[in-house]
Amino acid sequence: MEVHFTPDVQAKLDQMARDTGRPSDELLEDAVAGLFDELAYTREMLDRRYDDLESGRVQPIDGEEA
Repeated sequence: MEVHFTPDVQAKLDQMARDTGRPSDELLEDAVAGLFDELAYTREMLDRRYDDLESGRVQPIDGEEA
């Protein structure tokens, strides 16, 4: 896979690689994996919240009241 970045993002990636002594492809792989983990966690939380609302275990709060 090939990914292209703006010059600003590329400069930040290059600097991070120099600062950490890690290859840029390794930094990117870790960043993407972390993003996917965070998205999966958020999706699971939203699914649980939706299930709680649908089952009646949690009552919604009116937007005006909040």
